[in-house]
Amino acid sequence: MSNKAARKSDTNFIIQGSILAIASIISRVVGLLYRMPLTAIIGKMGNDNYSTAYSIYNIMLIISSYSLPLAVSKLVSARMGTGHTKDALKVFKTAMVIAVVAGGVCSLLMFFGADFFGGTLLKTPMSVIALKVLAPTVFVVAILGVFRGFFQGLNTMMPSAFSQICEQILNAVVSVVAAYMLFSYGKRVGAVLGDAESYASAYGAAGGTLGTLMGAILALIVMLVIYSAYRKRFKRKLVRDHSRKQESYKEIFRVLLLTIIPVLLSTVVYSVSALIDQGVFKNIAHLQGYDPKTISQWWGVYNGQFMVLTNVPISIASALAASCVPSLSSAYFAGEQNRVNRQINLATRFIMVIAIPSAVGMAVLGKPLNMLLFGDPDNTTMYMMLLGSVSIVLFALSTLTNGLLQGIDKMKTPVVNAVVAILVHVIVLIVLMEFFDLNIYAVVIANNIYGLCVCILNDIAIKKYTNASQNIEKTYIIPIISSAVMGVCVFVLYKLCYSILQSNVVSTLFSVIIGVAVYLVLLLKMKGLTESELMHMPKGATIVRLCKKFHML
Repeated sequence: MSNKAARKSDTNFIIQGSILAIASIISRVVGLLYRMPLTAIIGKMGNDNYSTAYSIYNIMLIISSYSLPLAVSKLVSARMGTGHTKDALKVFKTAMVIAVVAGGVCSLLMFFGADFFGGTLLKTPMSVIALKVLAPTVFVVAILGVFRGFFQGLNTMMPSAFSQICEQILNAVVSVVAAYMLFSYGKRVGAVLGDAESYASAYGAAGGTLGTLMGAILALIVMLVIYSAYRKRFKRKLVRDHSRKQESYKEIFRVLLLTIIPVLLSTVVYSVSALIDQGVFKNIAHLQGYDPKTISQWWGVYNGQFMVLTNVPISIASALAASCVPSLSSAYFAGEQNRVNRQINLATRFIMVIAIPSAVGMAVLGKPLNMLLFGDPDNTTMYMMLLGSVSIVLFALSTLTNGLLQGIDKMKTPVVNAVVAILVHVIVLIVLMEFFDLNIYAVVIANNIYGLCVCILNDIAIKKYTNASQNIEKTYIIPIISSAVMGVCVFVLYKLCYSILQSNVVSTLFSVIIGVAVYLVLLLKMKGLTESELMHMPKGATIVRLCKKFHML
């Protein structure tokens, strides 16, 4: 590949990753906004039921379809790159059959096994209602994932991004409305059965999961419309495919399985760690004599508030990881080592520029953000943020490096690394709970250890297989210094503003806006991002023009 073509590929890689990342940010922001009224309606016990249902849902989703979009995008990209359009279509059709079968089986298993999963396994019997409402979503999302993977394999992230935003908006609206209506219904049912609070929170959580189902259905409809519009163009490509040798459906199925299974295993290990956390925490806490409602509230705060906040910047890493796999695979199999290393470096820098200040900002503003978004003045989330905000950096980097390793066809490596990390994680969790009685904070600390282990092991593997080396100063040191200065400014500004206005909303928003501005100025002045790198981003010319106008470049 020529230097000009390589630069164009790198630019497209960053642009497509940015598009998906922006969609993820919008979706997460919408998610944060609707979780405010949702938490206010269903309460901490409702959050416990809601998050328990989602823990099972995530496992079923991973088993049925989570690895399908990545596998489809990788295989479609490889075949379209060599002009084998008919084989790319076979990949799409074979993946769709897998999605229908696996999604259908997992949906039924989740629906009919709800009592065992929610009640027996995770000691949260009132989550069963939410689990049954959420079950059909697994089937819908499995099919949706194949469409998204197909378009990502064609190196366009717009269909996935647009459908994702539509999905989250409808999810937000339906979740809040349905939660309110079902919470009231549950209160009436509970009044008859003698436990109004528990039934109200259970039905309210089910209302929240109904929004997830409706959002997924809308996203699937959007993807079907886009696919229908694209079919004519794709048929023209099929006509131009004169390749003599074509792959059989049996071969495609085998390659899909070989691609899916390693990704599936690494993701299952991560998601199982969340289930193990919940199981270990709740069972040990019960044995230690804590009140069941207190345990439920702790887990509701952890999963329904702390994890919701920290997952916003981590989702950017997920988006970039998904977008980099097809491009990296293409470069790796073409033997273009310099291009592989360049894309690894670009992706890592992009993530660190966002994750490091996010971690510092959330550590400093943990309590104000929690009060702003969830109306909860309790210090629990603040302490969680202080202990666990570093997980934003660790999980963003581990998510990205998993995608990078998959992109260079080292599919087994993330699985092995994740298994090692989860063993360390579980040992740390049990020790912290049994010998130090740290209750929910033990989960936060153990989570950090898991992310750190994965980062270290993945980094060793990437250096081994690619010889890629980071610019330590630009990737880590400059963002850390800029973030540290920003953190001090944000802390002082918040305290000063609050002492004058006595308004958490105004003080938090003002300090966040100023904090972002301070960070960007420092980052650009210290050459953490250059003008040429900014030009590679979506609307890069506009960004550069604005930066120059405000003397930031």
